[in-house]
Amino acid sequence: MRNGTPQIASLKRSLAFLEGVIADAGATPISALARSLGTPPSTAHRQVVSLVAAGYLAPAAGGRYVAGPRLLGMLHLLDEKQIIANIAAPILHRLAVQTRAIVQLGTLENDMVTYRIKTGRGSGDLFTKVGMQLEAYCSGIGKVLLAGLPRGDRDRYLAEGPFVPLTPRTITDPAQLDRELSRVRDAGYAVDNEEIVEGLRCIAVPVRRPDATVPAAISISRAGAAPSAMSEGDMIELLRRAAAEITETAFNGRAAVAFVS
Repeated sequence: MRNGTPQIASLKRSLAFLEGVIADAGATPISALARSLGTPPSTAHRQVVSLVAAGYLAPAAGGRYVAGPRLLGMLHLLDEKQIIANIAAPILHRLAVQTRAIVQLGTLENDMVTYRIKTGRGSGDLFTKVGMQLEAYCSGIGKVLLAGLPRGDRDRYLAEGPFVPLTPRTITDPAQLDRELSRVRDAGYAVDNEEIVEGLRCIAVPVRRPDATVPAAISISRAGAAPSAMSEGDMIELLRRAAAEITETAFNGRAAVAFVS
């Protein structure tokens, strides 16, 4: 069709109404809430009856409604970080082809980097694997994720060391690592200059939520001696564009996914 697959207007209105009820969290009677949402009260009541019957809403006192058992039961099925990885996969595959390098995405769990995407020329030769967890302090992705932590969480991480030297370049002093993380936060990118494996250099940038928090980071890796037609600045710019595309797709409506923080 010339304009693509047509949308179902009634479904869009029902979903918008459901979102409004959930956001209200049972604070407002449904008739008043319907008026504030621009929904005719009679339509709102029909929608509520259907949503309650399906388990997506549950009645509360005084004509108010809250999230129902079926909706609440879906929460454990949502893994925001894996959804971000799934959205990022085709974007990072394109980036890997464009840069002729290894491109990865990682997230932070229990102070460790979990690698969720690994793609690109020579990826089989790099020691990381999808699903693998590694220490965060010595990698580009890890430094970006640590730099994105709230100050109190970063202080706790720095206090819990020790930071084992994996190469002569590994930052092991907590004060020096703190300064490095501040630099990463200010600059918006991190460099792993042979800090986790000798001969391997990595550049990483954050993937941000709309509130500027950092649920994931992406990186380009290449052997230190390998020739490259791209400068470091070029690679940072390409990474930032890819990160912005992931954020736009994941959080600004194009993915049609609701995330649970």
